[in-house]
Amino acid sequence: MPGTRSAWRLKRYESKKGLPLARFYYGGQAVIEGVMMRGRKRLAVAVRAPNGEIVVHIEPLTAAIYTRQWGQWPFVRGLGMLWDALGLGMRVLLWSADVAIQEAGEEEVKFTGPVAWTTVALSLAIAVGVFFLLPTVAARWLSPISTGGLLVSVVEGVIRLALFLAYLWAIGFMPDIRRVFAYHGAEHKTINAYEAGALLTPANVARFSTSHTRCGTSFLLSVMIIAIFIFAPFHFDNVLLRLLSRIVLIPVVAGIAYEFMRFTAGHVEQPLVHALIAPGLLLQRLTTREPDAAMLECAIAALKSALAADGIEAPMMAVA
Repeated sequence: MPGTRSAWRLKRYESKKGLPLARFYYGGQAVIEGVMMRGRKRLAVAVRAPNGEIVVHIEPLTAAIYTRQWGQWPFVRGLGMLWDALGLGMRVLLWSADVAIQEAGEEEVKFTGPVAWTTVALSLAIAVGVFFLLPTVAARWLSPISTGGLLVSVVEGVIRLALFLAYLWAIGFMPDIRRVFAYHGAEHKTINAYEAGALLTPANVARFSTSHTRCGTSFLLSVMIIAIFIFAPFHFDNVLLRLLSRIVLIPVVAGIAYEFMRFTAGHVEQPLVHALIAPGLLLQRLTTREPDAAMLECAIAALKSALAADGIEAPMMAVA
């Protein structure tokens, strides 16, 4: 749960800047040999270069979700955050890969250009095809013609969830992905430490959990489950219409899942809410690993840079 110290610092910052006193959640993602943290107005990426130094990049956030009031409307903000996260996520991954392999003395690489957006579009198309369209076709093929739409949708959802879990399990055996998952754990530990008001040092941050209520893994699990109920009424006999309905409804499902994640993050102390998020927290065991001290240093550097860009000081004393 967010600590009182971090909440007090945020309230003081918002009061000084004349901003609405609304809770803001810091977070980010793991990248190649580093971590990205997203703030109110800027993102910060910290990557371990081959020479052992931590390279930090900071850039402004210009999407409507960060700069326009309507970008924070319920459901709209979920769609904006999802799309922006895809774009930012892929760009910082490309940049972190460049830093991780560049030789000493080379200039910093800019992570922009058509290659980045082409990669994002291709990755998105593959994800939609594998996790949404393939289960739709398979469910129709596996179910009898007389089967009701609800049952077909349940079968479709089970297939989709099974593919998702199998994918996470399989990629966890790849050495490079295991390192990314360890940086994912470092990101969670650092955010947990900050929200508890703890001193941001590797030794102190290491005490915290690698799971977090606002993790993208939990979000994706919510998408898979919510999709079962949203897709159920649209059980067209025509396979093409069913596929089209899935594509059209993806933004609806994502918007609902995002609002669910925000609600549960703010009410995690309630027993019912904690039970609802338990499967997502359990699933994070597949996408996180225990990080080492060097990984924690990267995550801390990224968060401190994001906080500094927002005019917020990191905790100056440890919490017992």
